[in-house]
Amino acid sequence: LTQPVTPELLVSPSSQDGDLGSECPEDRGNWTGRLDFLLSCIGYCVGLGNVWRFPYRAYTNGGGAFLVPYFIMLAICGIPIFFMELSLGQFSSLGPLAVWKISPLFKGIGMGTILIVSLVAIYYNMIIAYVLFYLFASLTSDLPWQHCGNWWNTDLCLDHHVIKAGNTTFPANITNTVSPSEEYWSRYVLHIQGSSGIGDPGTIRWNLCLCLLLSWTIVYLCILKGVKSSGKVVYFTATFPYLILLMLLVRGVTLDGAWKGIRFYLTPQFDHLLSSKVWIEAALQIFYSLGVGFGGLLTFASYNTFHQNIYRDTFIVTLGNAITSILAGFAIFSVLGYMSQELGVPVNQVAKAGPGLAFVVYPQAMTMLPLSPFWSFLFFFMLLTLGLDSQFAFMETIVTAVTDEFPYYLRPKKASFSFVICIVLFLMGLILTTEGGMYWLVLLDDYSAGFGLMVVVIMTCLVVTRVYGMKRFCRDIHMMLGFKPGPYFRACWMVLSPATMLALLVYNIVKYQPSEYGSYRFPAWAEVLGILMGVLSCLMIPLGMLVAVLREEGTLWEVGVQQASRPTMDWGPSLPENRTGIYVASLAGSQSPKPLMVHMRKYGGITSYENTAIEVDREIEEEEE
Repeated sequence: LTQPVTPELLVSPSSQDGDLGSECPEDRGNWTGRLDFLLSCIGYCVGLGNVWRFPYRAYTNGGGAFLVPYFIMLAICGIPIFFMELSLGQFSSLGPLAVWKISPLFKGIGMGTILIVSLVAIYYNMIIAYVLFYLFASLTSDLPWQHCGNWWNTDLCLDHHVIKAGNTTFPANITNTVSPSEEYWSRYVLHIQGSSGIGDPGTIRWNLCLCLLLSWTIVYLCILKGVKSSGKVVYFTATFPYLILLMLLVRGVTLDGAWKGIRFYLTPQFDHLLSSKVWIEAALQIFYSLGVGFGGLLTFASYNTFHQNIYRDTFIVTLGNAITSILAGFAIFSVLGYMSQELGVPVNQVAKAGPGLAFVVYPQAMTMLPLSPFWSFLFFFMLLTLGLDSQFAFMETIVTAVTDEFPYYLRPKKASFSFVICIVLFLMGLILTTEGGMYWLVLLDDYSAGFGLMVVVIMTCLVVTRVYGMKRFCRDIHMMLGFKPGPYFRACWMVLSPATMLALLVYNIVKYQPSEYGSYRFPAWAEVLGILMGVLSCLMIPLGMLVAVLREEGTLWEVGVQQASRPTMDWGPSLPENRTGIYVASLAGSQSPKPLMVHMRKYGGITSYENTAIEVDREIEEEEE
C-alpha cells in the first residue's frame, strides 16, 4: 500500500524546506517590538523645530489664524507624502537608494537624498553639542549666564536682577544694552569675537569639540545594532520630552504675565491669510517638521513586517506632531510673557526663533525663576532627547541606504561601517566647533536642505505616480494593507502635493535672500558655496539617469531610457511568501500558467491577504485582455 500523501496545501509554511533562510533580507533585521516603529517615527518627526521654529512662525504669521493654513497644508502635502514614503519603504523593505529598483533611471533621487541627509547630520549634531554644553553648564547652583561681570562680559551688559533690586539707576538708552545670556552665548560659548567672518574660522573651541565628540559617541552607541538598538532607545527619547514639556507648560502658565505671551501667540489676525507668504511658511513648517524627503521615514518603514498598518500610523504621527508643536508654543510663549513683564518690554522684543530662542532667550527667562538651574537642566535635557532621535534617523538612513546597496559586503559589518560614517561626519563637523563655526552652521542650515530637498520630493512624487504608475502603486498598497488608497490620497499624489511643492520651490527661488547672522552679511563666495550644496543634490538626478542608461544594453537612447525606467525583475516584496499577484512571476520556479496556485501550494492556505491577491490577479488578467 502506498502512503497517503499530504496535499501540499495543508503543509504549514514553516515545515517546508528552509529556503527562506538563505534569503538576503533575512539578516536585514526588523523592529523587535510593536511600538518601536511608531515611537521612532514620532521621535524623528518631533524635533527641535517643533520647539524653536513653530511657535515663532505662528506668532509672526497671524497667531491663531496660522493654524488654518497649517492644517490645510498638512492635509495637502504633509499626510499624503508621509504615507507615500512609508508605503514605498514597507513594500520593498529597501533603503532610500535600493528602493529605486522601482525605476532605476531615477536612482539619482536616492543619491540626492543621501547627500542632503549627510549635510544635515553634520550640523544637526553640532546643535546637540551646544545643548550638551548648556546641559553641563546648568549643573551649578548659580547659572553662569545669570550676571554680568564675568571675563566675557562687556560694558554693554545689563543685568536685570540688579535693576530689579533697585540699587542702580536705569540707563536711559536700554536698546543698546545686551543681556548676560546673550553675551554668554556669543562671547563665551561661541567665542565669535575671535573670528571676523566665515572666511576666518579662528581656532577650535576645545570644549565645543569635546561636546561634539560626546554627541557623536551617544549617537553611535544608540545605532550600534541598527534598529534593534535605536528602536529601544526611542522608548525613552520619544516619550520623555512630553513629560518635560508638560512640566514646563504647567510652570509657564502659572507665572505672572504668562497670559500676555499666550495672547500674543494665539490672537488670530485673519488679514494675514490673504498673503502668500503665510501659506508658504505653513507648507515649509509642515515639510521640515514631518521630515519628508530625508529618507528617514522610508528607512524606518523598510524594517516593518509586510502587513503593518502604516495607514493608521501615518495619522497618529502627523497629527501628534502638529499637536506637539502647538503645545510647545504654549510652553514657550507663557515664559516669554512672564519675561516681558519682568523686563518691562513688549513680548515681540523678547520673541526669537531658532538657536536665539533656545540658547539666549529661554535661558535668560530661566534665570528669573526660583530653582533656575533645575528648570534650565530640564529644558536642555528636553532639547537633547528631541534632537537625538532625529539624529538617529539621519544616521540610520545613511547606513541603511549604503548597506542595502552592498548587502554581501557591508551588512555583516554594519557596526564597523556605522563607526566609520560617524567618524567621517565628526571630522567634517570640526569646522563648526571653531570660533567662526556659527557662520558655517547658518550656511549649512540655510542651504543644505533648501530647494534640493524640494526637488527630491517633487521628483519622487512624479516618478511614483507617472512613471511607475498610480494604478500599480495603489495595487501594491492594496496587496500590502488589504485596501486601496481613496480618492483623497490619489488626488494629492497626482496633482495637489507636487503642485504645492512646485509653488514652494518657485517661491523660494523668487524670494531668495542671502544668508545673514545677526548683522553679519555673508560674502559672495559663501553664497555660491551654499547654492552649490543645493544644486549638487539636484545634479545627482541627471547623473543617475546617465549611469542607468549607459548600463542598459540598448543601441538606441530611447530603448535604454525605456528599459531603465521600468522596475527591475526583483522589485517587489522582499520575502517570497509576500510575493503574490504580478510579483509571483519573478519568483524562482513560478513560470507556470497560474502562479498564484503554485504560491498557495508552497506557502499554505488562503488568508484574507491571499484573497486580495486573487482579486489582484483577476484585475491583471482583465487588463491584459
